Formats: sequence, C-alpha cells, structure tokens
Amino acid sequence: MNRASLEKRPDEVAAMFDDVAPRYDVVNDVLSVGQTRRWRRIVVDAVGAEPGQRVLDLAAGTGTSSEPYADAGIDVVACDFSLGMLKVGKRRRPDIAFVAGDATNLPFADNSFDASTISFGLRNVNEPKKALAEMLRVTRPGGRLVIAEFSQPTVALWRTTYTEYLMRALPAIARKVSSSPDAYVYLAESIRAWPNQDELAAWLAEAGWRDVEYRNLNGGIVAVHRATKAPAAPGEEPLRPGQVRLRRTSAAA
Repeated sequence: MNRASLEKRPDEVAAMFDDVAPRYDVVNDVLSVGQTRRWRRIVVDAVGAEPGQRVLDLAAGTGTSSEPYADAGIDVVACDFSLGMLKVGKRRRPDIAFVAGDATNLPFADNSFDASTISFGLRNVNEPKKALAEMLRVTRPGGRLVIAEFSQPTVALWRTTYTEYLMRALPAIARKVSSSPDAYVYLAESIRAWPNQDELAAWLAEAGWRDVEYRNLNGGIVAVHRATKAPAAPGEEPLRPGQVRLRRTSAAA
C-alpha cells in the first residue's frame, strides 16, 4: 500500500503497520528529530487523567503513548487494529492491557472511560468521523477527548518547506532506517491529504463533542484537539450530533 486516501482498506493499513512494528518507535524518533516524545507529554497533560481513572488510548500501536498513564497508576487500555504492533507492545509492557479493536466499532461498552485519546492514528482510519462517534459513545458523560494529529502549518513558507520534507526527505530517510520504506511514503501522503485544524474541529462538533478547541505545535505541523462529552443531567436528553458549541483556539508552541 503506497498511496494515501481517506477511503482506506483496514486490512491493508493493518498489514502495513504489522510490517513496521519492530522498529516503529525508533524510526518515529528519527523522522521527527525526537519531537514525538515532547508531543506525547503534551497529550498526557491535556488528557489530565488521575489515578483511579480509566483511559482509552486508541491507535496505541506498541503502547509507547500508553506508558505514561500506566506509570502514573492510571488504568489505561491500549487499543489498536495491528496485531503486530500489539504483540511488540505486550512483550515490552506486559502490565498494560492491549486490546485488538477497530476504531469504527470499538469493543467496549458505553461510557466505559473517563477519557479517550488517539495520537497520530485518526488519519489511518477508513471512516474517521465514525471513529469520533465511537469514542464519544465509550467516553463517560463529562469525559474528555484529546487528539494529536499531523496538520497544516499556518505560515505559507513553512507549509511549503514542510511539504517538501514530507514528500522528499522523509521517504529517503525511511529507506535508511526502516525495513519497510514504502509504508512511510504512504504515511507522508496521508499527512498531506489530511484535513486542516479547523476541518477536524468541525468533524468533532458534528460527532457530538462539545467545547472543541485546538493548540498548534511546531507552527501547525501538529495540532492537539481537545473536547468534552456533555455531562449527564437529570431529566435532560443527551445532545444529538451537531448540537454543540464549537470554540476554536490556536496557541503556537
């Protein structure tokens, strides 16, 4: 699979991640010049989970993004559709619950988690809007959602430079450090094809999330979106999808 599309075949994407699983975290660190670790810390802070709470880490891969929660005594479930990724993660961190699952049909009951999060995985889902609705379903009323995803740099010159890196430098570097460089051609194209910050914020609102906001990182290369699920109120029906207030903020970091 070497072409990106918003209509992706889950079996092909899962197989691609199975192939890159053994060196996935190392390659990510190289390609991001170590920035992935900083981005993960920002996501953990945005989730704001506390011991005793339960967090769904969707598209968790090898569980690198789940480790900070487990280390803090938080009940975290690392969910991914790549069995290869999950096997690598389980060998490294047997104390974390790794669950195979499809983001568009999560194997969890309604209102199961205090917070849901997905980092750099939503764009690999074949129906991302359905995944947003599923995360809303499994998050408890008043719970939080945090999404970290590649986005579009806000300055035109920086956007051009970044696009050149994605399409030229990233695949070249991947050929040197990864056993499956074609997978990184797909990843580069998927980043370029992904909606911008405001479009993703609108998707969240349409799915039923409220108080949607985002923060730009590294000039907009990455955006961290945050939202909440409407709290339960006696005698009050839950908000239907689309019945939300959309608040957009952008803070450079």
